[in-house]
Amino acid sequence: MLKLYHAEPAANSLKTLISFKEKGLEFESIYVDLHKFEQHEPWFVAINPEGQVPVVDHDGVIITHTTVIGEYLEDAFPDAPPLRPADPVGKARMRFWNKFCDEHVMNYVSMHGWHRMVGAIARSVEAGEFERLMARVPLPEQRVKWQTARAGFSEADLANATRKIEIAVDKAEQQLKQTPWLAGSRYTLADINFFAIGGFALSRLFPDMNVEKRAPRLTEWVARMHERPGVKAAFAMPNRTNPALRTFTGEAR
Repeated sequence: MLKLYHAEPAANSLKTLISFKEKGLEFESIYVDLHKFEQHEPWFVAINPEGQVPVVDHDGVIITHTTVIGEYLEDAFPDAPPLRPADPVGKARMRFWNKFCDEHVMNYVSMHGWHRMVGAIARSVEAGEFERLMARVPLPEQRVKWQTARAGFSEADLANATRKIEIAVDKAEQQLKQTPWLAGSRYTLADINFFAIGGFALSRLFPDMNVEKRAPRLTEWVARMHERPGVKAAFAMPNRTNPALRTFTGEAR
């Protein structure tokens, strides 16, 4: 029995939802309302002490962190449609891109999302209540991130984050000039990763970047990704985000 604890189909939750949908795996969907800080409630922290979504419960075995979850699903369900190459070179290329996404892209896209959307959530909470909620955040670095979002990230940090995203866009564009998918000739977890952490809407999230002109191959790849049946099914999952906060489809973890 698979249970998936997740939030809206965006960022980290989107990444795992796409993997489940692409592989055709049946699962019990358990929604965690991040806007109500349910990820820090005792019942959820008992499941994941880090207080973050998504989380997979596979017959009582808890798996966390999206890249790990993706690889776990490949190992646990080998008969489902594969999202990982079978050959060692293909695996290495996929893991290279996953490492790049996780270490050099995600946090910078996330910073913009937290600045625009999560900051609004944080500022909507009265000071005393906000401090009470922050005391429940298990990871110290996440507590600092919430506090920074409430105050607003500095222009220098946001500019640096944009520069990092531009580097990632250019890197993906160069790769897609050589191969149809990021890791080579086939669609893999690497494509899901880059797409979910911001690639799904780069033009909307960063209009000043002029992605269509800057990266036409990447723009075409995004269009192909949106046509994937698993991607469509993932986006069809309920989205309870307040419409007023959807200027940046990010996810508070």
